[in-house]
Amino acid sequence: MATIGIIGGGIIGSATAAWLIAEGHKVTLFERAPEEKPASAGNAGFLALPEISPVSRPSVIASVPGWLIDPLGPLALRMRDLPALTPWLARFVAAARPHQVAHATAALAFLMKTALADHQELARRGHLGEAMHRTGAFHIFDSERGLRAVEDEWAERTRHGVDVRPATVDEVRSVVPALRGPFTHALFASDYWLVTSPAEVLAGLRRRTESLAEFVAAEIVSLRSVADGVVLFDSAGVERRFDRIVVAAGIWSRDLVRQLGLSVSLETERGYNTTFAARPFDLPVPVFFAEHGFVACELADGLRVGGGVELARPDAPPNFARAAAMVAKARRYFPDIPSSGGRQWMGRRPSTPDSLPVIGRHPQDNRIVFAFGHGHLGLTLSAVTARHVAGLLGDRLPDPLLKPFGIERFQ
Repeated sequence: MATIGIIGGGIIGSATAAWLIAEGHKVTLFERAPEEKPASAGNAGFLALPEISPVSRPSVIASVPGWLIDPLGPLALRMRDLPALTPWLARFVAAARPHQVAHATAALAFLMKTALADHQELARRGHLGEAMHRTGAFHIFDSERGLRAVEDEWAERTRHGVDVRPATVDEVRSVVPALRGPFTHALFASDYWLVTSPAEVLAGLRRRTESLAEFVAAEIVSLRSVADGVVLFDSAGVERRFDRIVVAAGIWSRDLVRQLGLSVSLETERGYNTTFAARPFDLPVPVFFAEHGFVACELADGLRVGGGVELARPDAPPNFARAAAMVAKARRYFPDIPSSGGRQWMGRRPSTPDSLPVIGRHPQDNRIVFAFGHGHLGLTLSAVTARHVAGLLGDRLPDPLLKPFGIERFQ
């Protein structure tokens, strides 16, 4: 049994804590802002198993200019933050080269192969009950051009075993009668799962830590390797020593990484949503609006409309006009969505330019393991990440297919 400190109580850190507790380790989980709803608590609730494509692809790069000039578009960039974002953006463009896209797709497919089984095991270890169910999802398109733009992406997914098929407009409307607005084409991907409530999944994992280990509301501001372990220092000056530690602090991981003498390219793809608790209609199958970058789904919390990307500093104030813009677009398709009301939310997705999370050991100190940068796939990849992190902490030989996720690629 080892003493393990986990920095970050979002879905990655909390899933890792539950996994390690079940293996008999003495775990302490540190969370800087337990009262906030992080990206892992306010997201769309998907186990998005088909989404093995990196965000940076030639079709995305080609669409960026049009998105940026569209006030209701799926991408926004705060120009005052452009100087700080430029290095990340340069890497993002480089990651769209075809061989890089193929490399990232294969790497994400490796994680996805066991993601569902790992979630089922995490639910058992965390006593989460029946927290997820399979729904599949429709991706709808306004035009044949929109469908053609993603053909290569879905073809690559199919080569990796993703199940997808065309669906007619009439078929979609028969399943989702509330979808009365115009669209021309659709795909159905069967391997999407929804959790009942992402906020409750996170809360359940945290409760597991509080009952069987230690949950500490504190911000870890620095860490240092010493002969007999790793020492963590919080913002109040309190220090604690552990045999091993996990850095799973989302966007704030980059500051800790740099203190360790390492580099990482990590920024926030901020997402927005609006949740209507009253549920204005039934939505049995989630619907992705493929050309607009958002999704509508039904959770225990209500009807949720959200998505999009806003590139900005983590501490920039929220721009909830982004959430309102998505609701305005969604009403074109679902006219029964209320024109006002709903609970708005913003979350900071910690994202690498190549869409591959950082999962691996410190190159010079095996007692330090990194687990951050999951972007849009934090909930989806939380359990498989927890399993691999547990193996790395237990000195088991890492799967060689984990190599693409190492922090070495940024050095």
